[in-house]
Amino acid sequence: MKRLLAAAVPMRLRGRFRRLHPDHAIAARAFDAAFYLRTYPDVGEVGADPLDHFMTYGWREGRDPSPDFSVRTYLEAFPEVAESAANPFVHWITSGRPRAVQAESPYGFRYDLIARLKPVEARLPPGFDGVVGGEADLSAALARSRGGLASLHLTFSHDDYSANLGGLQFAIQREAARLAELGRDHLHLYPAQPWPVVRTAADPGVLGVVWNGEALGLFTPAGIARALAAAAGADASGRSFAIHSLLGHAADETADILAAVGLTRGVFWLHDFASLCAGFHLLRNDVEDCAAPPPDSAACGVCVYGPWRGRHLAEHARLFERLELTVAAPSRATLDLWSASTALPAAGAVVLPHAVLEAREPAPAAPDGRPLRIAYAGLPVAHKGWPIFRTLATRFADDPRYEFHHLGARGDATLPAAFQPVSAGAAQPLAMRDALQATGIDAVLVWPLCRETFSFVAYEAVAAGCAVITGPDSGNVAAFVVETGHGRVLDEAALTGAFESGAVLELGRARRAPMLYDLRYSALTLDLAAAASE
Repeated sequence: MKRLLAAAVPMRLRGRFRRLHPDHAIAARAFDAAFYLRTYPDVGEVGADPLDHFMTYGWREGRDPSPDFSVRTYLEAFPEVAESAANPFVHWITSGRPRAVQAESPYGFRYDLIARLKPVEARLPPGFDGVVGGEADLSAALARSRGGLASLHLTFSHDDYSANLGGLQFAIQREAARLAELGRDHLHLYPAQPWPVVRTAADPGVLGVVWNGEALGLFTPAGIARALAAAAGADASGRSFAIHSLLGHAADETADILAAVGLTRGVFWLHDFASLCAGFHLLRNDVEDCAAPPPDSAACGVCVYGPWRGRHLAEHARLFERLELTVAAPSRATLDLWSASTALPAAGAVVLPHAVLEAREPAPAAPDGRPLRIAYAGLPVAHKGWPIFRTLATRFADDPRYEFHHLGARGDATLPAAFQPVSAGAAQPLAMRDALQATGIDAVLVWPLCRETFSFVAYEAVAAGCAVITGPDSGNVAAFVVETGHGRVLDEAALTGAFESGAVLELGRARRAPMLYDLRYSALTLDLAAAASE
């Protein structure tokens, strides 16, 4: 943040002179300002010009200038560029835009992930040195309420849902939108700094506050509790809360804030498995599904998250001790695994999918004889299965039977696949579905290394008329495919074999004659009463 603040003022004053530099003009040819601001909202928050910021700081921080160029990948592919300290984006443009081929270990991408694995303690944020707001400012903001806090709804998560993209953020946005429609107040709390684990009473922290959709700033947990206690009346019967993630929060601080407004009974969402382990994806060393073995198992002894698992179990035990929590899961597969892996005393449990399919109409017939269109939808990250897709796209790039596509907010210039920028969010919740349908994708590879608790991508793919190809350890993705028949569940060897033999061609639209669907999204906590009565 200090670097951003330093960047903003000088760039406003000296941006005109920097633009005279030839490198600046070269980068401007292919720089995507809208993408940069959307991907890195902190740049816009301090008023920095996106191109100026990228040329001065961004590329050195590993920030990408457009959805189809990766700074990290390019520097890894051309180490001489890294050694020369030249701007990789400028080098790419002036060198004929060479395709950077990302080298992979002969032992496979999982070996690369382990080689880059950082211990958990190295991921913890430094001490907070930002500006903390005063209780008077928070109290003044709370006075501008929709209903005097009588029907207040509090939510807790790992980040600011209004400023970041992702499935969880999108879910809280829908919850917030329903609250606004109902005229209810909404207070959202998140850690001021990204925390990969839960905090404890020994870890001082500061929380960010979003009040009825407006970011108010950063405040101490104790200050938030005092301001709420002063603003709220004694009657808490119309209030509610939902804990979407405890990452970056401490159990007692959370319970104290809720006690300030008279709340002990609420909802604990299973968006991930942080209540079972610090490795909230349940990936041993970020590469292999572990299924949450007993904490004293040998498997935990060889995992980077093993030493931190006790912290997570203790903090969640304390949370469930102080609060009366109903556990809500977006899928039956998620709730079943959680229930089999913990003895936390939940007051109840309910399954409420984030979305359901509603049949719309038959998909248009696909022309005969065209290649099978295989897509990856989303950010090119390892735990979502990007290396699996990359291997297929590279291996079968010249096979006339197949055509590979990537749809997402950011691409990878190293891949021989057509890239289409797509960003779904509150304003365009069906953007991915519509793009998959318009492109005529036959099948989407949804191959997370971890157990997905829901997977919007899988539902969006089927809604667009696509089949889903996934692995057996993908959690609700595999359960969804098995239950609905919309695709195939294969192991990695069978996946490669299906492409080699052509068996995967059975998933073409012409052979399946699929339906198109609408997606009806839930409002999460606000829909739970109806779900529990069904």
